[in-house]
Amino acid sequence: MPTVYEVGKQYPDPEYPERPLPMSRHETSPSALQRAGNNQRPNPCCFCWCCCCSCSWNEDRERAWRASRETKLETIPNCEACTKPTTEEVKGWAQSFDKLMKNPAGRNVFREFLRTEYSEENMLFWLACEELKSECNKQSIDEKARVIYEDYISILSPKEVSLDSRVREGINRKMQEPSSHTFDDAQLQIYTLMHRDSYPRFLNSSIYKSLVQSVSRSSSES
Repeated sequence: MPTVYEVGKQYPDPEYPERPLPMSRHETSPSALQRAGNNQRPNPCCFCWCCCCSCSWNEDRERAWRASRETKLETIPNCEACTKPTTEEVKGWAQSFDKLMKNPAGRNVFREFLRTEYSEENMLFWLACEELKSECNKQSIDEKARVIYEDYISILSPKEVSLDSRVREGINRKMQEPSSHTFDDAQLQIYTLMHRDSYPRFLNSSIYKSLVQSVSRSSSES
């Protein structure tokens, strides 16, 4: 039975924007940042199946960066459980965005990349729509549709996705009587956005290139 991996937790985030200097949640002044920068402590490196980990951040630096992310995505659901992808699967992700999105491991890796661009909410919204479409119970549909609307459609949400006015108006009408397909137009629009905007950069990212090199090396050694 294959071992379950949670891909999103195992990458070194090689393309993350420059992380802030170490500081506590209450220290924001330049002098405080400078003082914290003099107290770096190495953090033990993690081990991941992609073998591309290069962890070297100290604990304060990591904690401060994660605190800054909480203003955008306060809670991030666990990544999808998946098996280790094969060399063919990983290389196939470069052939088609559909192949990437149909593969749980592919979605996890792509989601990790989106996190570096501060657009992970696009994948979270897409996944929530997929889950809604598989729901049959009317009460569950109503509840999940409300949660999706509040989390990703409402202009008051820090995780609001980018949709045009036509799609938003359509959703507002459909929310009067939610169904499992209430967000289909919005889901397609976000899928297209990820395909045209984020996917090309993902293929050129060190996250993806490191993974290709790793699985290729593992395949040649076995």
